[in-house]
Amino acid sequence: MKAPTFMALSAAGLLIGAQASAAPLLSSSAPYTIKASDLEKKEQELANFPLMQSVKNSIRTLDNAQVEQIVPGRSANPENVKRVERILQAKDWAFLFPLRAKEYTYDNFLKAVGKFPAVCGSYTDGRDADAICRKSLATMFAHFAQETGGHESWREEPEWRQALVYLREMGWEEGQKGGYNGECNPDVWQGQTWPCGKDKDGDFVSYFGRGAKQLSYNYNYGPFSDAMYGDVRPLLDKPELVADTWMNLASAIFFFVYPQPPKPSMLHVIDGTWQPNQHDKESGLVPGFGVTIQIINGGVECGGEAENAQSLNRIAYYNEFAKYLKVPVAADEVLGCKKMKQFDAGGSGALPIYWEMDWGWSTTTPDGLTYACQLVGYQTPFSAFKDGDYTRCVQHNFNVNIVSDTSDGGTPTPTPTPEPAPTPTPDNTNLAPVAQISGPVGAVEAGSKVSLSASGSSDANGDALTYTWMAQNGQTVTGKDKSVVTFNVPATSADSQHIISLKVDDGKLSDTTTYTLNVKAKAADDKPVSYPAWSAATSWKSGDIVINRGALYQCKPFPAGGWCSVAPAYYEPGAGIAWSDAWTAL
Repeated sequence: MKAPTFMALSAAGLLIGAQASAAPLLSSSAPYTIKASDLEKKEQELANFPLMQSVKNSIRTLDNAQVEQIVPGRSANPENVKRVERILQAKDWAFLFPLRAKEYTYDNFLKAVGKFPAVCGSYTDGRDADAICRKSLATMFAHFAQETGGHESWREEPEWRQALVYLREMGWEEGQKGGYNGECNPDVWQGQTWPCGKDKDGDFVSYFGRGAKQLSYNYNYGPFSDAMYGDVRPLLDKPELVADTWMNLASAIFFFVYPQPPKPSMLHVIDGTWQPNQHDKESGLVPGFGVTIQIINGGVECGGEAENAQSLNRIAYYNEFAKYLKVPVAADEVLGCKKMKQFDAGGSGALPIYWEMDWGWSTTTPDGLTYACQLVGYQTPFSAFKDGDYTRCVQHNFNVNIVSDTSDGGTPTPTPTPEPAPTPTPDNTNLAPVAQISGPVGAVEAGSKVSLSASGSSDANGDALTYTWMAQNGQTVTGKDKSVVTFNVPATSADSQHIISLKVDDGKLSDTTTYTLNVKAKAADDKPVSYPAWSAATSWKSGDIVINRGALYQCKPFPAGGWCSVAPAYYEPGAGIAWSDAWTAL
């Protein structure tokens, strides 16, 4: 059986693998010098807010050497493991999961819990840790039963006790080739960030579903490996460990504690850390078991006029596990997710957890580039949960010279002064051209026609230049050899920015610059607007508005919008497993 993958984090984002910026490295002719301490300070400033700190605390992990020592009854077990042992003993595990694959042991479950101290951990603000732990286990087990259950009504054991049957995705076995490794291409950023392992024949190994979460794809194995080992390589090289070791249950708990922006984590829903704002409430997103269905598989199971079969299964299983684990279920708890809308950027749990290039304009740098990154909600190679990724984001996106400060408290290493403008050189020395863009002053209306000119670009040697204009989604605007381009600004429903990059090339050397168009949303009119029906056969782009199953959706800005035209099972608006990663409901 196959459960939906999640946004890789690093998950995820977690998360179902969205795409990151493929924008070219931006640079001036000389590197811009930045102190390492300034980058570290900036990272701390940008990530130092309550929700981010709360999530970081909930995803902290225990060293693997200590995890491996966890066994039932050990006096030195972590406190959260001891709490689980008091609530759920080995005999309970055997009763609740009688059909489990032999690898899903009670010992492995305790190790998986121990890896994440916040799971069944203690609280210092008066919250009842035992009650939260019981509810967490009931919720987790109900989803286990749906995702990896036998679902065989003829058996003596009721369906709610048929969980953890599947260790590997049905139809797959170790050594089988061609499984979920389409993103292993080293020419794409997923393949570069999470480089795939290879088998004895030199072929990429298969990343089919394994473990209680049925973890799939390199962009989920890599972040999970990073969280477990501090290194992406172990599970990318040996994905079978997610089936054959305590990683088989840790992968599911990883999903339980990590948020999937704009969704909160299931742990934060259960322990009350997540509190819905007015926008959430208007979308039907309120605390209760139902919202955890929305988190795990809302794109398929939620939003209809009635509960579907899968959500009804989960509700039934939850009620049974709650009864067994002595979890009171309030009469007014929202257990299902019918008519419940998807989480979106307006909700209280919409935490941006990835670093992306800051496309803004700076008045303090020589060329106006920010030489900075910003937090975004879509997946990139750089996670706010990993120290140093902010610096790596800046290095990836800009031409910078990062200088280290002294570690002994003395005078910092002097920052080199910018290089002086080049002096005239002999005719046989080729100098790089200088790219320059001129365009509209002030905001332009969404959907309007705009012209940009590169006529101010120059080449000290007098060489003929070619021009390549590129939109922020990586698509060429009008091709090469045109110093002036005219195009329509994308239609947007909100004020936004649209970035155009220009590369000028003299045949040997080149220079790149960008121009930021401030786009003002077009004023609404009273004329009825018709929108095309969504079709898997149509290529959709950022800003497109479509109608599907009676509702309107808009393709998100790049890079998330790059998924609007792929994998309908995942990204069909309003219906795919992860549709909200690519589309916004209007």
